[in-house]
Amino acid sequence: MTSLVTFPGGLRLALVPMPHMASVSLGFWVGVGGRAEPAPLSGVSHFIEHMLFKGTRRRSARELSQAVEGIGGYLNAFTSEENTCFYAKARHDRFEELLDVLADMVLESRLDPEDLDRERAVILEEIAMYRDQAQQYVQELLNALSWPGQPLGRSLTGTPRTVGGLRREDLVAHHRRHYVASQTVVSVAGRFRPARVIRAVAELARRFPAGPRVSFEPVRIVQRRPGVFLCTRKTEQTQIALGVRTCSRHDDRRFALRLLNVVLGEATSSRLFQTVREDLGLAYSIYSALSFFEDTGDLVISAGLDDRNLVRTLLLMVGELRRLAERPPGRAEFARARDYVLGQLDLGLEGTESQMQAAGEHVLSFATPFRAQAVRRRLARVAPADLSAAARDFFRPERMNLALVSPIRSTRGLGRVLGGP
Repeated sequence: MTSLVTFPGGLRLALVPMPHMASVSLGFWVGVGGRAEPAPLSGVSHFIEHMLFKGTRRRSARELSQAVEGIGGYLNAFTSEENTCFYAKARHDRFEELLDVLADMVLESRLDPEDLDRERAVILEEIAMYRDQAQQYVQELLNALSWPGQPLGRSLTGTPRTVGGLRREDLVAHHRRHYVASQTVVSVAGRFRPARVIRAVAELARRFPAGPRVSFEPVRIVQRRPGVFLCTRKTEQTQIALGVRTCSRHDDRRFALRLLNVVLGEATSSRLFQTVREDLGLAYSIYSALSFFEDTGDLVISAGLDDRNLVRTLLLMVGELRRLAERPPGRAEFARARDYVLGQLDLGLEGTESQMQAAGEHVLSFATPFRAQAVRRRLARVAPADLSAAARDFFRPERMNLALVSPIRSTRGLGRVLGGP
């Protein structure tokens, strides 16, 4: 059972005791990501994530790694649209060492100018790598099409131009504004003594700078018809990403969408996988995925296929979306989808790292402890008709966008496949 402690100043601590485990996982979650960046500073949150590994006043970059790997643990981080997380895992009796290293990184980074120039080159290579990967790049193109001219539509890594223009003072100002107690959650899962952890984090809380929480720029939607964007490139396959804007993580319809996504394309037993790949052999990879944010969300169907099969595959995708809107799934199909989601929920929480991530992200997103049983109860209230109702709400032409990385040179007729004029 997750518990939550809030210290003076606003730093929060999420605790998930797992006394049967041999490990402990620790995460520092900061409520800042790509959505907090003005266009000229695109990529600054991700840049800071990289820089916090480059050394502190007490440790070099090598010493940071050695301090965790030298005790049999590992250290990592990631940046998302709304959060940045630094995390580590080791044997349970090494908690204090993990806490010391992560606190050192988050609070005492040097942000040295020489390190900044070297890491800038690394990030530019990362951007180039993603652009070379058509499966990754098509997702970025879809985001730009779905949320044009706003933070959600920009790449988390930034662009060569914005990353090339970032200065040390930009990183320092962004870090000072966002890496504050009110926007930070320390999440601990595994084998530990709660009182001991609370005392240690209470000491840390006194060192955290104060500052207000920063809200995200609201999403602006002006779309009236399906959007299509093509990047013509000499590739062996056409990579497509068909996106449908849905709802925020605070909308109860997200539970119906979670089950709908399983019926549609999340699993190998789903409709699109069975039809497009197994029955017709039109694609090797086809799947659907959900994302939920503070004020919006999306469902994305992705596939890689021969360009000669493009229109046929798109018609099958759109046909399944319409079919779900017109008719609820049968009782057996619905039961399988719900059992799959419940099973994945339980399997996904077996380890200390996954429990740490669920607890930290939930507190940042909802300001409450994560309760798996509450999710199970809410999923149990979803009926087959709720899936069709959600499909009717969201599967509309003006909510659809299609991005392609392909050797084809024209998108003529693709908008009409999506229901446009």
